[in-house]
Amino acid sequence: MQEPTDVKYYGSDEPVRMGLEHFNRGSYGIANRYFKDGVEKAPKDLTAWIGLAASYDRLRRFDLADQAYAQAIRLGGETVQILNDQGYSYMLRGNLTAARRKFEKAYSLDPGNPVIANNLELLNGSRRFIERPPNNQP
Repeated sequence: MQEPTDVKYYGSDEPVRMGLEHFNRGSYGIANRYFKDGVEKAPKDLTAWIGLAASYDRLRRFDLADQAYAQAIRLGGETVQILNDQGYSYMLRGNLTAARRKFEKAYSLDPGNPVIANNLELLNGSRRFIERPPNNQP
């Protein structure tokens, strides 16, 4: 049995709230610190894990992002948001095939989602941009 002094209570969602605020401002390093704090204080907080993964993506720490996505999937399954975020992660890495698989899976679960549709359009634009006809050789 735990003593009352052994139980840590966090009455505030401050780390995740601040993580989201800084992420939306583009301060990914600061957001990452808040999300890390959030998952340490509440290891079953799906939002904190997704935020941590996304902030790692923006910091180009894809190895750590993959670990955070894996934990988020263990907690909540392959949600539309996680699939979409993983697709974006793969797109940032330049792995367009894996990105397409994730986006299409997310789209199949939520075909009316404008964020996923936009990401698929962005992916299609990326693919067109990098594919060059063979006669454009130097």
